Amino acid sequence: MSLRDIPLTTISGEETSLAEHANEVVLVVNVASKCGFTPQYEQLEELQQRYGSRGFTVLGFPCNQFLGQEPGSAEQIQEFCSVTYGASFPLMEKVKVNGRGQHPLFAELREVPDASGKAGRVRWNFEKFVIAPDGSISRFRSKTRPDDPEIIAAIEAGLPA
Repeated sequence: MSLRDIPLTTISGEETSLAEHANEVVLVVNVASKCGFTPQYEQLEELQQRYGSRGFTVLGFPCNQFLGQEPGSAEQIQEFCSVTYGASFPLMEKVKVNGRGQHPLFAELREVPDASGKAGRVRWNFEKFVIAPDGSISRFRSKTRPDDPEIIAAIEAGLPA
């Protein structure tokens, strides 16, 4: 099964997959509402607004594995993201990104090395993966802000001319 065929479920319970975004650049990010990195939602939404019409989307995956920083229900998470950050990008159901019960998408993404050459488990909330239409993937750790020039370059490299 290819990465794009891995089943996903939206936060509202609808079945989907990355195949629905086959010709887009996708930024996959594990998100949390009560994390020191939570303000990154603002930059994620800015990227969605800036590039959404050009074949780009952010996909947020709520995760409660890091100190219980995403304890809310699907409805609470949706409301928080919408009201606090005006998030218009799709949110998926809450997932595990590491360990037992790890979502298959993150089981694959964990094999992608970051800029330092390190692959492996997701270390914290707001780890980011830019997936280009050609299937290439760039990985960025939590401290790298969504508007970092390296992330912007990875997004723009995958967009149509």
